[in-house]
Amino acid sequence: MDAYGRRVTSLRISITQRCNLNCFYCHKEGELSPSSEMTPEEIGRLISIAGEMGLKKLKITGGEPLVREDIAEVIAACAPHMKEVSLTTNGTLLPDKAGDIKDAGLDRINVSLDTLDTETYRRISGSDDLDSVLAGIDEALRVELTPIKLNMVLMSGINNDQVEDLIRFSGEKGVILQIIELETTREGLKSSFYSRYHYDLNGLETDLRSRAKRIVSREMHHRMKYFLPTEVEVVRPMHNPDFCANCHRLRITSDGKLKPCLLSSHGLVDVVTPMREGCGDDHIRELFRETIINRKPYWVS
Repeated sequence: MDAYGRRVTSLRISITQRCNLNCFYCHKEGELSPSSEMTPEEIGRLISIAGEMGLKKLKITGGEPLVREDIAEVIAACAPHMKEVSLTTNGTLLPDKAGDIKDAGLDRINVSLDTLDTETYRRISGSDDLDSVLAGIDEALRVELTPIKLNMVLMSGINNDQVEDLIRFSGEKGVILQIIELETTREGLKSSFYSRYHYDLNGLETDLRSRAKRIVSREMHHRMKYFLPTEVEVVRPMHNPDFCANCHRLRITSDGKLKPCLLSSHGLVDVVTPMREGCGDDHIRELFRETIINRKPYWVS
């Protein structure tokens, strides 16, 4: 538990900063210049220690985690130590890898899908891989990497007019749609990029609320879930003290540093170097403990 009374129960680990797409809004999990990638054995050891300390849920991210040839080994090294292991992917490599990662112990996936329009997809990602993503979602459903969540980052002038298309698609596939506010930092608020593309979600939430048959507030960041009956979840991190007050997650960067907060690079703690130098688990466990105690909310009321 940190000094603000927030108990850390889950972990988000980036296993690479490599990616086969070039989405213009990507925040790279808050990593600036990673020096290397960890091996499956190093990742597994860190996850084992986290599990012993009471962390029960793991989200594997990138970059694009499926670009790693050893992704199944990474998952297999983590799965025994966590109650749930999930993965966030752009979906382009899922058609060939969904079965292998399921067999390795993966429970479910989040797939980035901002649009169903090929031209908009090309504009966002710089690629023509939309058909592969859609095929990957079908394959993930077939091997039961469920529940599947589709992550739609909403952007003004890009895809803000395509929400109904994604709601309809999600209902047809029986998956959950997450509509995500474009993330930024305090410094980023001043940039022309976010001024141009940020889309206010207030009107959207008013509409969802009026249509919903049921509304649930998740403990995780007090996210609102609207059942239309299609399940639509709204993620609003910007200027949102509740987002931080209810954050129970610790992060690990792709080069082996504990990261207390996505939006801040302060407080990074290197854990992979001590491991490589022969330090025992007790020392690594203490680094985890110190990092958790020193966590601070980014947005405050």
